[in-house]
Order: sequence, then C-alpha cells, then structure tokens
Amino acid sequence: MKILVVDDDRRIVKTTCDILKVKGHEPVGAYSGEEGVEIVRSDLPDCVLMDIKMPGINGVEALKQMKQIAPALPVVLVSAYATDDLMEEAKRAGAYAVLSKPLNFPIILSFLSLLDKEESILVVDDDPDFCKTLKDVLTLKGLQVETETEPKSVMGHLDGNYRLAIVLLDLKLGEVNGVEVLKEIQAKYPGKPVVLITGYRKEMADSIEQARKIGAYTCLYKPFEMDDLFRLIEEIRLKKLQSLLVSA
Repeated sequence: MKILVVDDDRRIVKTTCDILKVKGHEPVGAYSGEEGVEIVRSDLPDCVLMDIKMPGINGVEALKQMKQIAPALPVVLVSAYATDDLMEEAKRAGAYAVLSKPLNFPIILSFLSLLDKEESILVVDDDPDFCKTLKDVLTLKGLQVETETEPKSVMGHLDGNYRLAIVLLDLKLGEVNGVEVLKEIQAKYPGKPVVLITGYRKEMADSIEQARKIGAYTCLYKPFEMDDLFRLIEEIRLKKLQSLLVSA
C-alpha cells in the first residue's frame, strides 16, 4: 500500500517510513501539512498517517483539505500534545482515529493489513442472476466478492476465507429461511456483519425482526439503490477499522 507519512519531525518520518518499507508498503514522506495536501492532490495514497501539531497548517486543517480532494481517503492522526477540542474536531472532520505518540506499530500494521485486504464480501441469494449482477457491480468498486446460492454451503465460505468481512444474506433462500443461516453464522462467528436482503418486506416482517434480535446488522429491501449499499459497506468497514485503532 502507498502510505503518506506527514510530520515536521524528519526523524519520525524516516523511522516510520523505514518500518513501513520493511513490511512491504510503499511509504512517502512529507514534512508539513501543505506538502501532504499537495501529494494527496498529485499522487493519491492509500492511507495517511499524519501528525496534528505542525508549523503552517496543522494536521486537522490538512485533513480537511485532503478530504475535499479525496473524501474516502483513510487518514489517521497522531499527536503527543493534542487537546480534547482538537481531537474532537479531527474526528468530526473524518479522521479514522487520533492516536497518541509514540505510535504502536503492531496495531498500525494490523490496521494497514485490514485496510488492504479485508474487503471480501459474500453474497448469498438463491437467484444466480442477482448474485452475478451484484458481484459485477461490487467488483467494479474494487471489492472482492464471492457468491453462494446454496444455504448449506455458506459456512464453507466463512471457514475457508478469513478475509470475508461482510455477508449479504437473502432472507428467502428457496425452502430455507435466511434466519436459520444467520443463526449458524452468529454461533460460529459472532460479530460478523450480516446484512439482510429481501424483496418481501411485509411477508418477512417477523423474520426480519427475529434476525435483528439475534444480531443482523440491518436489512436492505429490494430493489435497493447501489449507493445505499456502498455507504453501508463503507460504514461497516470504518467501524471495524476504528475498533482496531481504539486499542492503539
């Protein structure tokens, strides 16, 4: 991954870049907020690690300008001196997290690994045409997608692919109620985000309510807008990444 490291302390930039390079990433250093913004504008990185307190524009202002250029760009801010007000402003501006110095590199590297890899989605629907269409659209967004039409084969996907981050689960799978599949998933992989899909809002109302009670993330109703699905996927992904960084 191309990681932009922004800090006015050149030693920190060098050390951070050296570690990221050893771990197989492509680090790029910048020594001010202004320089960082220009790099984002000219050669978009995959992620930004940026100090808050810097001469010129601070990290929060640089973050705001970066978000205007690339709204989805993951930006993690770090500081040894950030005030509560500045940290809150950073979060409102869209920072993934605000971490304290010195950086906890094992956590940062885990975060980058998750950011890079865990974007696999499993689409479960007994309609192969729907599976193919959804897979085609999600693949165009750069996501890795698996599909499954057989309820009994769903767990095999989860057991065999640790990178499966989200399950999109149709509630009406032929003779099988999707709630039964959800129960299996939650029993072995509690916390795995499962988004229900159904075209039978009234008919499946009881099943939807039951599924929500046992941990379904939410329910989308066919036909749904793809932008709504994209926002939902990004929301789930962001929560997972932020949860990881909380421990840093």
